[in-house]
Amino acid sequence: MPTEIKPHFPALAVDAACSGNPGLLEFRGVVADTGTEVFRRGPFPAGTNNIGEFLALILGLAYLKKYNLPWTLYTDSVTALAWVRAKHCKTKLVCTPENQELFLMIRKGEQWLRENTWTTPICKWETALWGEIPADFGRK
Repeated sequence: MPTEIKPHFPALAVDAACSGNPGLLEFRGVVADTGTEVFRRGPFPAGTNNIGEFLALILGLAYLKKYNLPWTLYTDSVTALAWVRAKHCKTKLVCTPENQELFLMIRKGEQWLRENTWTTPICKWETALWGEIPADFGRK
């Protein structure tokens, strides 16, 4: 059962979109209450949605730390949240020449998680209560 009746603002929301599995992947972060995009990456070939969600969370943490913003970070991905907490991307996707750029980003992201600390609360976006996460790409 969710503990929040409504999201806390100000906040950063992150999301990923992938056409296929694996497929063409992109991800972004937006200011949750305004929809203002603060970063977008991709498209990358032969990725997965979980990888995009994981990388988006790391970029979100880095963005909030860089600008010293005491905001909440929201994701709708339970998997990516678990991977960030473990500081390890547990994808089963195989690295190929086509997606090696993504795997380089994963390794750099894992390194960032190991070498940095943060106080940012990372919370699950409660889609059933609040609708789609503001960073959603609207492709469902």
